[in-house]
Amino acid sequence: MSSSPISRSLRSLGLLAGAGTLLLGASGCAVKRNDNADLITGKQQFVAKCGSCHTLARAETKGIVGPNFDEAFRRSLAEGIGRSTIEGVVHDQVLEPNKEGVMPKGLAGGQTLNDIAAYVAQAVDRPGKDTGLLATAVEAPGAGKPAVEKAGKLEIAANPAGQLAYTATKATATPGATTITMANMSGVSHNIAIESGEGGATAKGASLGASQFITKGSTSLTVNLKPGAYTFFCQAPGHRAAGMYGTLTVK
Repeated sequence: MSSSPISRSLRSLGLLAGAGTLLLGASGCAVKRNDNADLITGKQQFVAKCGSCHTLARAETKGIVGPNFDEAFRRSLAEGIGRSTIEGVVHDQVLEPNKEGVMPKGLAGGQTLNDIAAYVAQAVDRPGKDTGLLATAVEAPGAGKPAVEKAGKLEIAANPAGQLAYTATKATATPGATTITMANMSGVSHNIAIESGEGGATAKGASLGASQFITKGSTSLTVNLKPGAYTFFCQAPGHRAAGMYGTLTVK
């Protein structure tokens, strides 16, 4: 069976590799996966399970390990692929991931996978932002209140939903020895590192230290802070570039 231009464009992105993936025939016919998908759950689960590796603008995820979904499907959408077909491709790629890739098998299944695939299919490469209940399904990255040091202790948690962000993008502290603790309940491996910023006591970019990486639980480091500005960030590849950083002001 010959493949269509749509099929070839998807395959060139590595989205159709794997034994169980959906192959499109020459007609480019779409197959609707699930009429009862819960898009709110789909968005929440996409952020938690997929967002650390994939960019999807409407979900506000910025992972760079795997394909950028908006870019990956843009050409195929322009060629006439239906969103129900995208739903099938996403579903089958998660169910049977490319053995040469980094996505683990068993990331999601059953109704959870149906919900994820349906959300990605309706959100991918659409301009604007989610509206209604979808807009508030996942808290915006870094939307929490600034973290404040108390008695030499400063707590800056990783986003529990799996986004590449901390719960706050700003923190304040007083000079002196400070133990910075990062709780991480997302299941995505993170740490927290500190370096000098503009106006710091040392050269900009100078490292003050970093905590150990943690997937579930908490990790901490102790630093001697002087008045000035500092940057806190995650050292996992691609996480800082995706927005997992913030500013610590000491005064």
